[in-house]
Amino acid sequence: TYPGFVVRITQAGLDYARQHGVAILEQELHQLQLPDISGDFRVRHLGKVRYELSSLKLRSFSLPSSQISPIPNVGLQVSISDAFAVVDGDWRVKVHFIRDHGSFDLKVEDLSIRISLRLGSDGSGKPTADVSECSAHVSGVSVRFSGKLSWLYNLFHSAIESVFRRTLENKVCEHVVSSAHGELQSYLRTLPVTAKIDAVAGIDYSLVAPPAAAAQSLDAELKGEFFSLARRSAVPFSPLPLAVPPDRARMVYFGASSYFFNTAGLVYHAAGALVFELTDSMIPKGLDFHLNTSTFSAFVPELEERYPDMLMKLRLSTPAAPFLSIGPEGLSLRPVVDIQAYAILPSSSLAPLFLLNLVSGTRPVM
Repeated sequence: TYPGFVVRITQAGLDYARQHGVAILEQELHQLQLPDISGDFRVRHLGKVRYELSSLKLRSFSLPSSQISPIPNVGLQVSISDAFAVVDGDWRVKVHFIRDHGSFDLKVEDLSIRISLRLGSDGSGKPTADVSECSAHVSGVSVRFSGKLSWLYNLFHSAIESVFRRTLENKVCEHVVSSAHGELQSYLRTLPVTAKIDAVAGIDYSLVAPPAAAAQSLDAELKGEFFSLARRSAVPFSPLPLAVPPDRARMVYFGASSYFFNTAGLVYHAAGALVFELTDSMIPKGLDFHLNTSTFSAFVPELEERYPDMLMKLRLSTPAAPFLSIGPEGLSLRPVVDIQAYAILPSSSLAPLFLLNLVSGTRPVM
């Protein structure tokens, strides 16, 4: 199924959206819950030392450098570098019969995260997103212990920092995948795919295919179909292929096919909404033209004789829905318009004068 409407988001548009998306990710990671860590080490001259790190609290999580880019045939990739975090908590240590406890501060530096999102669509045309790959790497961890026996930790702090590094790397990706499965997908399932335009028509903008990622852009192919709010019925014609020019200088591009406009014309014509009335009061005052029988007597002399110097009303209607064609040479619009002319009698009633049936074709060059 070809789309009636296409939205293209370029790399510049993704860069703009990144600011909002990364801010949400930063808030999510700030709620990261780290588990207690325990273990034992053998220290020379002391023997086995049992330790426990608990009440770990993530005080801050900052993502200063980030990038979002499309992955062809997959979706989007979010890359974060130079991130840092601050964690504090409590420690307990046991050496033979000696026990002690205190607090610690931990700084994580040069944290890099890479997340790949696979984009798709469900049966109702709503977008879907799932994490296809996630990796996190911590380059630097430094821990500062306070307490009477804090010097013990300094004997094997490198091993503890290594445990922290692995724990944080695993927890970051676990939280990202959990958030994508829970909050992101739940949000996408609530997105509407139709909207009410006015009292007559609505528009269907459901996806006809999964979002297509290219090297520098992301395209969303939408149905782009107007439908009647009173009674929705099948459209008697199909959309034609729609090609969007390869321009990427701006953030967002919109492409509309003739199907988009012709379904609108079909709906509004069927509802009788393509009827317009023109009276003399609607003509701009600067024009030396008046909608009366005296003006039109030059074309129909009998008007002045039968309805001398009377105001007129023109009613424009379409016996058939207008049809628009879009091709390489430009636009072709072929409306059929009936123009019914009336004389406005002194009693305010209308006297029919003549009926014009116009079939025109315009082809402005694009």
